[in-house]
Amino acid sequence: MYMPKNLKIKGMKNMEYILYLFIFAIGITFGSFYTLAIYRIPKTEDILHTHSYCPNCEHKLGFWDLIPLFSYAFLGGKCRYCGEKIRPRYFVIEFLSGAFFVLLAYLLNIKTYDLTIYKIIDFAFIVLYFTFVVLMAGIDKEYRKIQRGVTLYGIIIGIIYMIYLYIIDHTSIYRYGIYLICYTIFIILSNITLKKYAKNKYIYGILITITTMAIFTGIRVTALTVITISLSILIYLLIKKVQNRKNPKRNDFYKSICVGYILGISNIAFMIYVLFQNQYLL
Repeated sequence: MYMPKNLKIKGMKNMEYILYLFIFAIGITFGSFYTLAIYRIPKTEDILHTHSYCPNCEHKLGFWDLIPLFSYAFLGGKCRYCGEKIRPRYFVIEFLSGAFFVLLAYLLNIKTYDLTIYKIIDFAFIVLYFTFVVLMAGIDKEYRKIQRGVTLYGIIIGIIYMIYLYIIDHTSIYRYGIYLICYTIFIILSNITLKKYAKNKYIYGILITITTMAIFTGIRVTALTVITISLSILIYLLIKKVQNRKNPKRNDFYKSICVGYILGISNIAFMIYVLFQNQYLL
C-alpha cells in the first residue's frame, strides 16, 4: 500500500515524540529514586524495600502521592496528611533528571528507526554513571560527606564499564590497569588512615570519585572538571580570606566547601558539552 512521503515523515516524528516522552517518564522516575536515596543512604535506611513515607509525620505515602512531578504540583508542595511543606529540591531533581535523560538520548542520536543495541548500552551506562554522580553530589551537598556505599557503587560500575569497553573496542588494557591500581591504592589508604584520621575519608572519597569520572567521561573532561573546580575553590578561598582578614579565627571556612557537589555538577556539564561537540561541531 502506497503511503505519501509527508505522512511517513509525520508518522516518524510522532513516534519520536512518544519515545522521548517515554524517556522523560523514565528520567523523572529515576529522579524520584534519587531524592529518596539521598535522604535515606546517609541514615543507613533501606532504599529498595521500605515503603516511602513523609519525613515529618512518617505517614506511608499512597500511589497518588508518589507520581514524580505531578504529585508535588497537585499537592501544592505539601504533605497530604500533615500539611508539612515539601522541599522544592524533590521537584527540581525529578525535573532535571527527566530533562537530562531526554537530552542524553538526543545527543546519542537515539531514534525509533535507528535504535541499536550499542546505543541502548551506551545510554544505560551513562544513566548508571549519572546515578552515581547525583547520589554522590546530593549527599555531599546535604551532609558534606562522600558516602562510602556510593563510591563502592561507582567502583563496581566503573569496572563493569571498563570490561565492556575492552570487549567492544579492544583498546589497550594498560589504561584500565592504571584505573584499577588507583582504585586499589585509594581504598587501601582510606582504610588505613580512617582508623587514625577520620577526616581523610572525605579526601579519598573525592579521589575515588575523580577516578570513576575519568573512566566514564575520559581524561579530557575529567581534567577540565578538576581544573575548573580548583580555580573556583581557589577564588572562593581568596575572597573569604580577604573578607575575614580582621578575624583570623574564622579561617576554617574551607571545611564547608562541598567539593563532591561542585565536582559532580561540573563533570556532568562538561560531559554534555563534549557530547554536543561530537554531534554538531566535529
